[in-house]
Amino acid sequence: MLSEIPIAAVGQDKAWLLQRGLYLEYATLGWNVIGTAVIIAAAISAGSVALAGFGLDSLIEIFASAIVVWQLKGVSQNRERAALRLIGVAFYLLALYVLGQSAYVLVTGRHPGTSVSGIAWLIATVLAMLLLARGKLVTGRRLDNPVLRTEARVTLVDAYLAAAVLVGLVLNGWLGWWWADPLAGLVIVYYGIREGREAWHHAAGPGRV
Repeated sequence: MLSEIPIAAVGQDKAWLLQRGLYLEYATLGWNVIGTAVIIAAAISAGSVALAGFGLDSLIEIFASAIVVWQLKGVSQNRERAALRLIGVAFYLLALYVLGQSAYVLVTGRHPGTSVSGIAWLIATVLAMLLLARGKLVTGRRLDNPVLRTEARVTLVDAYLAAAVLVGLVLNGWLGWWWADPLAGLVIVYYGIREGREAWHHAAGPGRV
């Protein structure tokens, strides 16, 4: 269906691509809404800063997807710069929070527990986010839409972060390396700052992603 995109405003092929972009964002939203609940519950149970950080990253992904939906539904209203800046701010806030939490855990030496449900969900998330990121990148390039291309990177980072947190949880659970959990959280800090900077850069003068 193309009912969400006014065909009179854009060509039929572009309208179809815009609709596909919306479907990809809806799928991302659905996955992360469920995933946030699963991950935060697992983080509380295990006392894992890495899982807590990834849960917040899922909230950022929900926010970013909602921003892209807003932008795609108003492609003729010059919403690109505002959308990119909002995504950038969200990433900076994520990095700030996780940095504080990771530093606290490393200083106090608090040992997180093991979360089987968290590990299982992270494995599934890596696969799902890789597929969604690819779909968004291809669609964004065909549309020449910098917001969708940037958000494809957000989704790809989500997959990388899930893999990093997964490694930290496995090392903590199998080898007892408790410090691997907050160190995995610091990976989120790095990507949060990098992607926040990239979003602001493209908002100042969007180029190809």
